[in-house]
Amino acid sequence: CRGMGVDNVIIEVDGNEPPIADGSAKPFVDVLLEAGFESQDRPRHYITINDPIWLFHEGLELAVIPSNSTEITFKINYDHPAIGIDSASFLITPETYAKEIAPARTFCFLQEIEALREQGKIKGGSLDCALVIGDEGFVNDDLRFPDEIIRHKILDVIGDFALLGAPLRAHIVAVRSGHAFNVEFVQKVERTLGIKRGRPVFNVPLGLNDIKKILPHRYPFLMVDRMTRIDPENGVHEGYKSVSGNEPFFQGHFPDQAIMPGALIIESMAQVGATGILSMPENQGKYAYLLGVDKAKFRKPVLPGDRLDISCHQKRFRKKIGSVDCTAKVNGEVAAEATLTFALMDSTSMNTAVTE
Repeated sequence: CRGMGVDNVIIEVDGNEPPIADGSAKPFVDVLLEAGFESQDRPRHYITINDPIWLFHEGLELAVIPSNSTEITFKINYDHPAIGIDSASFLITPETYAKEIAPARTFCFLQEIEALREQGKIKGGSLDCALVIGDEGFVNDDLRFPDEIIRHKILDVIGDFALLGAPLRAHIVAVRSGHAFNVEFVQKVERTLGIKRGRPVFNVPLGLNDIKKILPHRYPFLMVDRMTRIDPENGVHEGYKSVSGNEPFFQGHFPDQAIMPGALIIESMAQVGATGILSMPENQGKYAYLLGVDKAKFRKPVLPGDRLDISCHQKRFRKKIGSVDCTAKVNGEVAAEATLTFALMDSTSMNTAVTE
């Protein structure tokens, strides 16, 4: 995805790792091209550097040099007649990646295969999913590029540097580097630039004035008083509603036995979930429209003087639609629970039909 310039994508994996396919990234590129791409309404964020960063260790070298584009230069040095010393350099664009880098397959040496099989690995391995290098040369006779080995090493660099969380504008220079050294260097770049991996955990609590900057609701329909947790990394958003006896809905529900309407408990849960979701940078300025309420259950009445503590666990989002599992408690006991589905839209799109 990084090589193709994709910033936002949901990847679902059923096994311990992605399928090896043909040992290259080309099958994944083909799937992305078939699905097509959708432009987002915010500019792409790039990581840039002002000064070189480097790491050397026992013949392994990695450095990033300031640049206005992304370029990778790689040098390999294998004591083997089929590989030897070689180098290559590519300016990385989606077009170059798809044509020149993604098709390059992974590789291994023939003497390594038996040891890997004894460890229970590469059970599905074959000449169809890797280049195999024997004592004198390649066992395969269908190289896609004369320098396919070094192109796959560049592919590895692109994948490992994706751990930075955003595309890096720099000239990356690597000598004999592998996955472990790549990741070690990425961690050094993160430390040097002050990059924190993962999504931010927002400063809480958020009071009414802060919540009003996120939600369009106002009195008497603002149903969350304070946000106590906004944690996109774990998909958990928490807040509470203090239920006052002066709430206008108690005048008619019911005058002799005031009970908070179930619909408004749902609304309180929805607003806590929406506040958390709309706090994320990519969702700021949008509205969260309630599309559906599922599995709603009301366990106990909510009365004047109660504090409704709400916890919402965010589920996956597809395109503009997603859902949260919400629970509302009073004094630690569950008062209500429901799964709520939202559509995220700009305010100008509120009259547009919502589809998957």
